[in-house]
Amino acid sequence: MATYSAEAPVLDNYHAVVSAFSDFLTVAIHTILYERNIYPRTSFMAARKFNCPVRQSRHPKVCKWIQDAVAAVEVEMLKCTLSSISLVIHAPPPSSAPLERFLFSTTAFPSVPSSEVLTPFTNNPPPATDLPEQFRATMSRLSTLSSALRPLPPDCSFTLVTELRDDADIHPPLGPDTPWVAAEPRLQKQRKRDDSEVRPGTTKGKDLGGVRTTPVRNIESGAFVMEMWVEEGRAKFEE
Repeated sequence: MATYSAEAPVLDNYHAVVSAFSDFLTVAIHTILYERNIYPRTSFMAARKFNCPVRQSRHPKVCKWIQDAVAAVEVEMLKCTLSSISLVIHAPPPSSAPLERFLFSTTAFPSVPSSEVLTPFTNNPPPATDLPEQFRATMSRLSTLSSALRPLPPDCSFTLVTELRDDADIHPPLGPDTPWVAAEPRLQKQRKRDDSEVRPGTTKGKDLGGVRTTPVRNIESGAFVMEMWVEEGRAKFEE
């Protein structure tokens, strides 16, 4: 994990916005895995990112998984198809129930044609001068969030889940040549063709929304507008 310059990135086109988000998402995943004790803390090393101290997994396979997952998210983000990304922590087998969802809402990101991701924004959004500072504040919040959440059991697993925008012409990126698989029904949302019609056969997953929500931070800097929160699932509160 390279040292991040304190200088604010220039978010003058959509590709730059997505690149900044991918950088942030990578650090956030490492931080969450460390803070929620998904792996032994001794398997993480101290690093610096966004000009602040963070933790990074030492395990090559964990680092490769995170790198590949974020790269797959970036591909879809550049198509403007995603409304949110969530890191889901599951209970150990046999239940494997979702216990926590760390939500990164990107619904307020600009939406541009795929052919114009490198085209400068015409509405000239304000420069993201304080974006590194907001990233640092978010990492600081994540590092203290465990005190506000119920403890997790040992041997939990995790995965990365994406949610599509409700646009009728957006379809799931599923197939033999993609890294994605369909999420379990309890983690799938309703998708609407318009404001009133729900696509036949779709229901809201019972584990979406959780039973307790803890805000993390809203980030607004130039064209980068994102909201982050944590949902604790009902399985976490069942005896």
